[in-house]
Amino acid sequence: MYEKITIGRATLYHGDALEVLADLPAGAIADLVLDPPYSSGGQFRSDRTASTSSKYQSSTARGIYPEFSGDNRDQRGYAYWCSLWLSESQRVCAPGGLMVMFTDWRQLPLTTDIVQAGGWVWRGVGVWDKTEGCRPQPGRYRAQAEFFVWSTNGPRELAGDAAPGVMRYSAGSEPKFHIAGKPVRLYADILPPCGDVIGDWFMGSGSAGVAAVQSGREYIGIEKDRHAFDIACQRIEQAQAQGGLFEESAKS
Repeated sequence: MYEKITIGRATLYHGDALEVLADLPAGAIADLVLDPPYSSGGQFRSDRTASTSSKYQSSTARGIYPEFSGDNRDQRGYAYWCSLWLSESQRVCAPGGLMVMFTDWRQLPLTTDIVQAGGWVWRGVGVWDKTEGCRPQPGRYRAQAEFFVWSTNGPRELAGDAAPGVMRYSAGSEPKFHIAGKPVRLYADILPPCGDVIGDWFMGSGSAGVAAVQSGREYIGIEKDRHAFDIACQRIEQAQAQGGLFEESAKS
């Protein structure tokens, strides 16, 4: 079972994405902006199954944010899991709708495959440049970029607003509420080509939802982890009421 909360133009679900998606009607959303767990963070299985804080944070930052679930699948398990919800996502998305799916360098090749396995038409790759604020690696190159693979639900007309293919914001440019949280401004850059109803099956602490409601769009978000869901509800409620970023009780 899952919980459903409506906040203005946002509909938020606390539950598993596959369970909620099965109940959404066909064509319910215009476009998707997704940030699923990457199941990455290491070359070997022992690395991938480590805690999310040890994979994605420096030792000085560990313990600030709760761990999050779903990030420990191996490559085959990750690909199979993604293909399930990607197929359901195609059903609930309007024909020609956009899907933006974040990933990192380790999972980028697999991600371009699995969006196609889910029935989507792969159109390109964009870059989130996290700036030189990323931790340096002596004798190596900074892991300064994350990526988004974008696809469409079949043919898409060449019409509407364009968006940049590279967005440059440091991960710490805004208050964070989640280990893997992304800046609201990053999502605001992504949304211009999107329609009036945005779907987000892994909403975390709600940054995409804040950007969506600030732009006047409807938003349908799903989150499995209770703590992240509660924070997302607070942030989206404040964004609806004030039109600003949620700042109360932010941790630095």
